[in-house]
Amino acid sequence: MTVFSLSPVPATAFPFTALVGHEALQRALLLAAIDPGMGGVLISGPRGTAKSTSARALAALLPDAPFVTLPLAASLEQLVGTLNIEDVLRDGQVRLAPGLVARAHGGVLYVDEVNLLPDALVDSLLDVAASGVNTVERDGVSQQHAARFVLVGTMNPEEGELRPQLLDRFGLSVALHNPADAAQRQAIVRARLAFDADPAAVVAQHAAAQAELAASVARARAALAGLEWTDAVVQHAANLALAAGVDGIRADLVMLRAARALAALEQADSVGVAHVDAVAELALAHRRTESNTGSAPPSGATQPPPSSSPKPSPVGAQGPASSQNAPEGDWGALPPEPQPMARVRSTGAWPPKKA
Repeated sequence: MTVFSLSPVPATAFPFTALVGHEALQRALLLAAIDPGMGGVLISGPRGTAKSTSARALAALLPDAPFVTLPLAASLEQLVGTLNIEDVLRDGQVRLAPGLVARAHGGVLYVDEVNLLPDALVDSLLDVAASGVNTVERDGVSQQHAARFVLVGTMNPEEGELRPQLLDRFGLSVALHNPADAAQRQAIVRARLAFDADPAAVVAQHAAAQAELAASVARARAALAGLEWTDAVVQHAANLALAAGVDGIRADLVMLRAARALAALEQADSVGVAHVDAVAELALAHRRTESNTGSAPPSGATQPPPSSSPKPSPVGAQGPASSQNAPEGDWGALPPEPQPMARVRSTGAWPPKKA
């Protein structure tokens, strides 16, 4: 049986306000905590860059928030839960065996090495994270329950990438790097050594800042629905998405929701263009395509006419019929040729069979 962790983050978790050198990551996590429907945060970076520490610190910041870890060996039923249909035969009731998404409701669901999870598991997880509702189905019976949590996924790019379809489903992303500045590196080391030496003292030192930030998050959640976007703000987000060459409109939606969460956190009266600019890279970094680096032709410029000269035949093509009628992907394929057969001789790896 797979073992998973489920418990409120202990008081000795590293304080969120004590993180050093992770301003962009802290902002992304706070915005996701204010509006979990954005789809969570994907943290990419090498080992030892405080990815898991930051996720636990966020859970410690939120009041009474459970911190649930999804293991790599988890099954789909362990993630979303299952229905005990057998109970219908016994007492006429269908009972829900809750999964990890139900246990993470109101807290943080942490997925380490999310790029190593099966695609079907990641897809289901992102569906629940974006909707805040989990649907459990079995044998034609279905039940729904609330599952509103902050999804935090981490990955090391050296161990493989997520498929673009799944990468796009994450709302925000942050790429961490090894600190190159000696002063910042020393500050990180000092903060960690101080916490390891006396966790209670560090927690007490940051208690006031933690309480103030937690109150700001709660206040921003309450004010979120009352903030609106102007047409200029929506157009600005669309222009940024087009310039990044993203696919679909999810980037626009996430940018606007993140900008609204930031405006709520800053207690602004409305969402402005500056809020969109402040969160744009968090929403576009993992969606930006390579083709957007090329510049489009200026307006009114004429394109050169296509060349009328015939294209060279693919290497190995057998006349016009081969290049015109060959199935797509078979260009350059040679016709099959007969090959002589030879008896396979023993290589010595296995002893010869006795007659």
